[in-house]
Amino acid sequence: MIPVERAPEPSYFDAEIREPGTRWLASHPEDERPHPYWLRCIRELRDEFSGRCAYAAMSLFSDDTVDHFLSVKNHRERTYEWANYRYASSSINSIKKNADESILDPFEIGRGWFEILLPSLQMRCTAAIPAEYRGKAEYTLKRLKLRDGESMIRWRESWYALYRDGRLTLDGLRMVAPLIAEAIERTASAAPKRL
Repeated sequence: MIPVERAPEPSYFDAEIREPGTRWLASHPEDERPHPYWLRCIRELRDEFSGRCAYAAMSLFSDDTVDHFLSVKNHRERTYEWANYRYASSSINSIKKNADESILDPFEIGRGWFEILLPSLQMRCTAAIPAEYRGKAEYTLKRLKLRDGESMIRWRESWYALYRDGRLTLDGLRMVAPLIAEAIERTASAAPKRL
């Protein structure tokens, strides 16, 4: 997870998403899955997160979805609110389910709160996380399988392999998987200098 700047609500959002969504909620039972008007803004959401999953902090080329940070199940009134949307991998979104406030909000993340370890490619919390967020940060890594989930490690390995094989520059890696690029830079700066 990395810091993300919140983008303003798209100009069309109220007319094309909030208003029809609010009408839909008023005319349908609470146990019915709401109409996905939110899909109309996935492009703007993707831009807000620079094409990277809000939780994994890696680029998505498919498997992307709009995550309702506060779930539709528990916060139906937030279903059609721009401020409640996060850009996420659909697999992470399905793992997250209705975790709501127990998960660390990507908009709360500070610089350097998480890091990737080499060569394991595991994610861990750093000492930069303020004490009041530490428990939530640890739970987020566990719940979303960000620390060492098999598919997460494979996803990281795919980006790392492109860099290692010379098919992606460090600058390119910084754009698509910034925490892996930081891990490479950290490892290089810690390596003993050759005489």
